[in-house]
Amino acid sequence: MLEAGQAAKRPLIRKAEEKDVREITRLLNSYAAEQLLLPRTEEDVMKYLGNFIIAETESETFMGCAALRNFGDNLYEVRSLAVKKDFSGKGLGSELVEFLISKLTDSGRPVRVFALTYRAAIFKRLGFHTVSKDLFPQKIWSDCSVCPKMDCCDEEAVMLEI
Repeated sequence: MLEAGQAAKRPLIRKAEEKDVREITRLLNSYAAEQLLLPRTEEDVMKYLGNFIIAETESETFMGCAALRNFGDNLYEVRSLAVKKDFSGKGLGSELVEFLISKLTDSGRPVRVFALTYRAAIFKRLGFHTVSKDLFPQKIWSDCSVCPKMDCCDEEAVMLEI
């Protein structure tokens, strides 16, 4: 999570703003090119901007992003979790997920949080456990139906109940 020549400092995590849309889209699509995430347009990111958070350095260098989707009935999905390669492997993905979870636990009501991911270890370190994708038909019909890997999905479903 360091810029060249900087001492270790915690990233600033905040709600995404309109000025972040291009960086978010570029990062998500770099992972989509590797078939690790679904591609997103700037218009799509803008439409759901209120769901996104970003991490940046003290000097406002974009580091990564994540989003939280509300499916209703106290069911939420962590999605669009991505960290720039320069900052990966240093715990930033976990920090982004923890930030999203902290916003949900502030409400005091029980919630279920899930993710479909290739990086299950990140989530399991935070208390998530493996579950069947069949628990999330809303996700399957909304996103998975347009995924090129729909018939051979190799993502792992993980869930945390708070």
